[in-house]
Amino acid sequence: MFHSVYRALLIGLLFTPAVFPVASASEVSGPSSARVLKLNVSPNGYPPYTIVEKGDRFRGIVWDVTTVICERLGYQLEALKVPRKRVDGMLTDGMIDATPRAKEWTEEPDNFVFTIPIVQVSEVFFSRAERAFEYFRPADLESMTVLTHLGYKYPNIRDMFTSGKAKRFDVPKDQDIFRFLMHGDDFDVAVSDRLVGQWMIRKNGWQGQFHISKQPLTDVGLRLMLRPDMAAFVSQYNEELGKMKDSGELESILAAYR
Repeated sequence: MFHSVYRALLIGLLFTPAVFPVASASEVSGPSSARVLKLNVSPNGYPPYTIVEKGDRFRGIVWDVTTVICERLGYQLEALKVPRKRVDGMLTDGMIDATPRAKEWTEEPDNFVFTIPIVQVSEVFFSRAERAFEYFRPADLESMTVLTHLGYKYPNIRDMFTSGKAKRFDVPKDQDIFRFLMHGDDFDVAVSDRLVGQWMIRKNGWQGQFHISKQPLTDVGLRLMLRPDMAAFVSQYNEELGKMKDSGELESILAAYR
């Protein structure tokens, strides 16, 4: 089974049966001879990793990094909005080439090939600024009500919930998790991806309203997961990504989404 709490977030949130291929700007204007990399961005994206804007324009950490690398390798980048349940099968069948994924979130990772991590995804605890909370061990949550995402499993702190020592309160949308925490006196802390939370805070003008725990609950590397026959491309991608890390170019992209 999947081992991460928020694995579903980064690989698509909707379960719609349709798949929506969308040509990127580079595909429209690029040379017709260029090779194409079909990247899943999920139906609604998942900011700040993939962001779907009006007019089928795309950005986000994974999209921006992959755009740069594809241009350098002579590929056009094409976005496809693939529902969660269809991603792995479409990769296996060759209908898409890549999707953002961590190895730890994949039931059978040996069936695919992965790039080196693009960015670390850390699950942390958010609390109201005036009631700052630092997490060190599951017992720190005793007697607390924790805002959690509907449908997600939290293996590292599951025993606190099943024993009744802490209570989880499920919320379907990330933005609502922060609104509940901000305005609901019955809630103590919220679990969220650090970068997702920072994006929400910045987007909604909530700076100064929240405290973020220094120690993460989980920490994994977000990569591209690709078809098993794309090992050669993965080697090229890794080389270019390494150059972006060494030059500071990757850090500049990450800074734009913090």
